Amino acid sequence: MESADEKLFLWINGMAGEFSPVDTMITWVVSDYLIPVGMALALIAFWYTGRDAETRSRRQVGVFAALTSMGLSNLVVFVINMFYFRPRPFEDYDVTLLFYAPTDSSFPSNAIAAASAIAIAVWWADRRIGVAFLAAVALYAFARVFAGVHYPLDVAGGFAIAAVVTFVVFTLFRLVRPVPELVIRVARALCLA
Repeated sequence: MESADEKLFLWINGMAGEFSPVDTMITWVVSDYLIPVGMALALIAFWYTGRDAETRSRRQVGVFAALTSMGLSNLVVFVINMFYFRPRPFEDYDVTLLFYAPTDSSFPSNAIAAASAIAIAVWWADRRIGVAFLAAVALYAFARVFAGVHYPLDVAGGFAIAAVVTFVVFTLFRLVRPVPELVIRVARALCLA
């Protein structure tokens, strides 16, 4: 499996450096700012919008779930990295690197785990808007492979971790539903929701 993963990486990264406008676009997408900050701003908008009180409440619970899932996904990645270290592709191969050279483990992708946790939680709360978030994550994941900082399996692993963690978070939220609803009511009383 790893051999296929490396071959796919080399094929995708082999397109880097071929067409300058694409490289420039990928450099913007792979950055630590465009997708993460865009998702954070979209979460704020998601918190405050909704056709009716029920939709707004569902979205606000979705924001809580997104932030909880993001934090727990990062924790899972941290624990995995304590026991397993995979070198970055640019350490193993001569690649076209369109990003700075991170020094942490390549597997699983922490950036994709965090972004995926947010996107999956938003999708769970609102399918239509969630699709846009998932599309942004797919673009972000592709850009990280194209830019030479992750293997495809690294981003797939980050997504899988986020999917499992977000499922667990939503299951737990159903069991303790009054807790997030209480927090939302307090936020509304303070004009924060």
